[in-house]
Amino acid sequence: MTSTTHDSFFGGLRRHPDVEAPNLQAWDATDRLLLDWWQHEGAPGTRLVVVGDRYGALAVGARLLGAADVRVHQDLITGERALRNNAAAAGVSTGITQLPLGAQLLAGADVVLLQLPKTLAELEEIVDAVARYAAEGAILVAGGRIKHMTLAMNGILGQSFDTVQPQRARQKSRLLVARGLQRPTDVPPYPRVEHQRDLDLEIAAHGAVFAGTKLDIGTRFLLTFMEEMPRVGHAVDLGCGTGILAAMYARSSPRSLVTASDRSAAAVASAAATAAANRLADQIHCLQDDALESLEPASVDLVLLNPPFHLESSVHAGAGLKMFDAAARILRPGGQLWTVYNSHLTYLPALNKVVGATKVKGRNPKFTVALSVRRDDS
Repeated sequence: MTSTTHDSFFGGLRRHPDVEAPNLQAWDATDRLLLDWWQHEGAPGTRLVVVGDRYGALAVGARLLGAADVRVHQDLITGERALRNNAAAAGVSTGITQLPLGAQLLAGADVVLLQLPKTLAELEEIVDAVARYAAEGAILVAGGRIKHMTLAMNGILGQSFDTVQPQRARQKSRLLVARGLQRPTDVPPYPRVEHQRDLDLEIAAHGAVFAGTKLDIGTRFLLTFMEEMPRVGHAVDLGCGTGILAAMYARSSPRSLVTASDRSAAAVASAAATAAANRLADQIHCLQDDALESLEPASVDLVLLNPPFHLESSVHAGAGLKMFDAAARILRPGGQLWTVYNSHLTYLPALNKVVGATKVKGRNPKFTVALSVRRDDS
C-alpha cells in the first residue's frame, strides 16, 4: 500500500452507523503507524489478530496489505458495523472474522495489533487475554497517541512480556512492541466484583466499562429519584454500563422486566454479571444493541438514561441526542424517560422536542435530572 493508496483508503473510511461530525474521524495516525509496522514486519502465513479497531482501519487495511485472515475484536457494536461497511466499500468483505475478547479470538495468534485503550483496566484485561491464549512467541504491537500514553501502560505490558520496546514517535503517535510472552498462572482478573456499601449491591465490571466497580456520581444522583419512578411492566436501562440502574430498579420493582442495553460488549457482560451477583438474572435481560434498534416501537413503559457526553476524546452531544431518539421510539405514549446529565449541556429543548413535555426534577452543582413524558404522536 503506497502513501497515495494510504491516503485514498483512510479518506474513504466512515464511522457510520456511529455519530459522524466534522470533528470526528474514523481513523488516526496510530492506525497508520500500526499498519506500517505490519506492512514491513508481517510475514506470509502470520496469524494476525486486531484488538481495539475502532471503525475497521486496521483490519481492512491489513487485508489490503495481504493478510489472508484477520480476527478482530471491537468493544462497540457500532464499530463492528462500521468495519463491515468499510470492508464492503474496500472490496474485502471476506477474510475478516469478528469475535469476542477471549480464547477463540486469540488462539494461535502470532501478532496482535492493538489500539491502546483509554483505561489501564481495559489494557490489563486485553494483555492478560493475549498472554493466556496467543501463540508461544507472539508479538504484541500496541499503539496510541502520545498525549494519552503513560509509563503505567509499559508496566502492564511488562507484567506479561519480557521486553517492551518503545518505537520512534511519528505524527504524535508511538508504538510499544512487546515480546517474550509469559503465560499467567492465576485466574483471569476480570470481571471484578466489589460490594457497594451505600447501595448494598454487588457491582461487576470488565476493564472497558466506565467507572469500573465504582458508583459514578451521575448515576448516584439519578438513584435519589428512584422512589418517584413508576413501577411498570417493562423498563430499560439505556447505556447500562455495569447495570447499576437496572439492578436497583429491578430490586425496587420485582414484577418488572428490565432490559439493560449498551453498545459496549464489555458493558453488557458487566451488567449480566452484576445481575447474576445480585440474584436478579431472571428479571434483567442484557442486550448489546445500537440505540435499541432491536426493540419494537412503543413497547416500553420506562427508560432510565445516564448518557455519555464524550465521544473518544471530544466533548460531543451527539451520543445523548441519539439516545433521546431511541427512547422516544420505544416508549409508549405516556411512558417516562428519566435522564441525568451534566448541567452545562443544553438538553432540555431536545428532550421537549424529541420525547415530549420535560421538566427538571432536580439539580445539584454538577448534574440535572429531567423527566420527559412521551407524547402521543398518533
